[in-house]
Amino acid sequence: MFHIPDKNIFTINSDKEFSTLALRIFKYQAIENPVYQNYIKNLKLNPEEIDSVDTIPFLPIRFFKSTPIISGHAKAKLVFSSSGTTGLGTSKHHVVNPAIYEESLLKSFRLSYGQPSKYDFLALLPSYFEQTGSSLLYMVKYLMQESNGNHSGFYLNNLSKLADKIAYLKNNSSRKIFIIGVSFALLDLAEQFAPDLSSTIVMETGGMKGRRKEITREELHKVLCEKFNLPHIHSEYGMTELLSQAYSKRKGKFYPPPWMRIKIRDPYDPFHFLKSGKTGILNLIDLANIYSCSFIETDDLGRRHDDNSFEVLGRFDHSDIRGCNLMVN
Repeated sequence: MFHIPDKNIFTINSDKEFSTLALRIFKYQAIENPVYQNYIKNLKLNPEEIDSVDTIPFLPIRFFKSTPIISGHAKAKLVFSSSGTTGLGTSKHHVVNPAIYEESLLKSFRLSYGQPSKYDFLALLPSYFEQTGSSLLYMVKYLMQESNGNHSGFYLNNLSKLADKIAYLKNNSSRKIFIIGVSFALLDLAEQFAPDLSSTIVMETGGMKGRRKEITREELHKVLCEKFNLPHIHSEYGMTELLSQAYSKRKGKFYPPPWMRIKIRDPYDPFHFLKSGKTGILNLIDLANIYSCSFIETDDLGRRHDDNSFEVLGRFDHSDIRGCNLMVN
């Protein structure tokens, strides 16, 4: 069996190290992942001739809807499922080693925000409690656990209780308040209570889930900033098919962790990649997906910048809406 050392994923500190490990993981998955292997064969490509990250083929994200995507012979210990809000089927990510997801989410969070113990996490994610196997719910619960505090919690639809908790923490806690919410619930909080959150981090995690009319991220953030007395709204880019997240602290510009890379492909030629600043389809390399598939062709429109940050500009064509960050821009 082709062996890949898991721990190397989170020690990458250069483009060269990333490329070397990405190619090793590609060779592994091309052999050990039956779905990816067959896809490569149908493209009439020889994995042995792939010697650059730029020539690695990306698996269309729709495959996660139809069959388990597993590399190796181990069984999944955890299965994440997408929300599937349009009724067109749900994606499932069969996670062989949940510890890799936990290490990825924790290290990625620390890179952007420091230790979870600095925060009281207040979650407003009612729609995610209505689905089974939400990776976002798992992530937030894990951050709450790592924060090791007494005030973190989920508030579902109880906005009055959340407003009271915010007021209490502002006067009685030395920790910073970190609110994570789905867009429609944050708008409800803003319209009904408009709490002053000037010393708080507010992070939106996605669209309206059919509860409200979809609006652009820019429009959403403008309303929330005005109502909450904030200069910026934060965002998270993650999805069922990824074991890593990218965060935006302002203006929708996401920064991925060192083990994740973004490539922008031509919407009409899946094998042609565009230069920085050009709009196209997001292709993602997530090395934390070592036991599924690390090379994913999404349905998201976006732009990549020279510093490896990226923007998400909506969905290409009529791709179904699901997961996090569903608003067009």
